[in-house]
Amino acid sequence: MSPAKIQATEYPIYDIFSAKFVFTIPLYQRPYAWTTEQAGELIEDLITFLGDGNEPIDDLNPYFLGSIVLIKGDNPGAEIVDGQQRLSTLTILLAVLRTLVSPDYATGLTKLLYEERDLLRGTPPRYRLTLAKRDADFFKNNIQDEGGISKLEAFDSAQLSDSRKNIKENALLFLKRLKDISDYQRVRLLQFISTRCFLVVVATPDLDSAYRIFSVLNDRGLDLSLTDILKGEIIGPIPDIQKETYTSKWEAIESDLGRDAFRDLFSHIRMIYRKAKLGESVIKEIREYVKPSANPQHFVDAKLCPLSDAFYDIKTATYISINAERAAEINTLFKWLIQIDNSDWIPPAILYLSCYNNAPEKLVKFFTDLERLAAGMMIMRANIGERIGRYSKLLSAIEAEADLYAPKSPLQLTPEEQTNIVKILDGDLYSMQKIRLYVLLRLDTALADGSASYNFPIITVEHVLPQNPADNSQWLQWFSDDKERGNYVHRLGNLVLLSRRKNSEAQNYDFDVKKNKYFKTSSGICPFALTTQVLNEDKWTPQKLEKRQKDLLDVLKEVWRLEG
Repeated sequence: MSPAKIQATEYPIYDIFSAKFVFTIPLYQRPYAWTTEQAGELIEDLITFLGDGNEPIDDLNPYFLGSIVLIKGDNPGAEIVDGQQRLSTLTILLAVLRTLVSPDYATGLTKLLYEERDLLRGTPPRYRLTLAKRDADFFKNNIQDEGGISKLEAFDSAQLSDSRKNIKENALLFLKRLKDISDYQRVRLLQFISTRCFLVVVATPDLDSAYRIFSVLNDRGLDLSLTDILKGEIIGPIPDIQKETYTSKWEAIESDLGRDAFRDLFSHIRMIYRKAKLGESVIKEIREYVKPSANPQHFVDAKLCPLSDAFYDIKTATYISINAERAAEINTLFKWLIQIDNSDWIPPAILYLSCYNNAPEKLVKFFTDLERLAAGMMIMRANIGERIGRYSKLLSAIEAEADLYAPKSPLQLTPEEQTNIVKILDGDLYSMQKIRLYVLLRLDTALADGSASYNFPIITVEHVLPQNPADNSQWLQWFSDDKERGNYVHRLGNLVLLSRRKNSEAQNYDFDVKKNKYFKTSSGICPFALTTQVLNEDKWTPQKLEKRQKDLLDVLKEVWRLEG
């Protein structure tokens, strides 16, 4: 079997929208996604590049619009693998220009958008570009057909899908911007786009080689999405009779999670299968270890859908169960986990939730211990290699249905780890910026019997005993020994939470003044149990601080079941 022939050719836009190409967008591609931000950048770039001069258009420097990847043989039919956003946006721009130029120029523009039937060549009437089925008619009726642009204002954007809303808003953006330039400049812009703007067309006759090119371009850092490549590889081979169903499932997941989180989901799925730190590219390891293309329908139904549902529930803390009390506990644990300073815990979390979604008692037990493990590793500042190694073992244990609560389970903290965590919590906590707020909020919730709510735009950590008390202050009467004061100032017992920005002047107030002017809110009610405890004290001595240090440490030891 001879290798597929691959061609890369540069074309001006006039040739792109000609009888040489009849573009279609396959169903498995994502919908039109360019917003007014990308469309605005394009039109401003083109107008700026054109400039205000009067030199002949042929004397202007060419403008390169990038490359597109097509599945195309000897016939004009061309399936777009990469480039639909640019080709769709250029079509919108040409259609808008058509409404603003004289009839002679408008006729020429119509030929770029639509090809009439040709009896001599035996070609039927056809559009130069046909969007995927979900948006094809909307695009034809309101963009490509003459008079279509005038219909767009009547559509309520709130009632449109995201892709149709983008089509409408980009067209109206172009219309408004192009009305700001002269008739002469509009004609020059049309001529410039048609003859001096170029695309490189990379064409190959089959899907496999087209996606290989797509992948190579992606690896070189061009604006292509990992999930777009995977979508083509996974949805593309599904029989046509099922393709629309699985495309809808894929796009629903992507819409619910958002593109960034959807991409992250595949990284987590890679980890579930690979159980090791990323060695090559994500997409290469998904192909090698997940093998979704081997049975794409099974992958989407049995893996992608349940894992994405679990990921969504965790990210949004919206797990639902007939046992409402347990569901609330689980969602509270999700909220804590999301605040962990890494995402390495997510693969075992989504795997376990997808396996035991209907067992809330099991979920409470597992996620209680997963939060304990993740928080413990964060407090110990475990590096990425240590985290990946631990969670890899946990993934294997989940899949093997091992006893996750046995002392030597990877889900459980070892006695040595517990002792280390206690030592860290009993030390200079304030200086550990990456963990101090998490620890104090976790502690505050325990002091409030789990009823605390932290819907504040700002939460800061403050010292009771100031870091630099004034020479004549009450603080130096209580803490006359510099070494003793230094031993206490940054420790757990001396820290409180505030729901406002720090005030450098107020930080050094004497104790009574600081309580009344700084620690209390305007309503007089402090939202933090940790801070309320201090407001109830009449003095702040080493003895008080020592007792508070021990008491608070004991609370954290109970929260995370720590010995040591």
